[in-house]
Amino acid sequence: MEDVHHDLESLFAQLGLGTSGPEIDKFIDEHQLPADVKVSEAEFWNDSQASLLKESIMADGEEAMWVDELNTRLHHDANQQATPPAN
Repeated sequence: MEDVHHDLESLFAQLGLGTSGPEIDKFIDEHQLPADVKVSEAEFWNDSQASLLKESIMADGEEAMWVDELNTRLHHDANQQATPPAN
């Protein structure tokens, strides 16, 4: 998990957000997205942050992996609700 935080630290720094593990976790916990909202289109980003996320995805490089990780974590609650309970 430490490597994931390291990658997210770089992305969060570029977004102008707190970069410590607890700051990242708190931001993600407080900004869960519905399943139908794209990470780059979330209302809580300013124009510059949304643009950075879109550009990172389009570049399809290492930055895209960080955005994908952020996307997955921001949709955690939505994904949990969509998963049927185990029998």
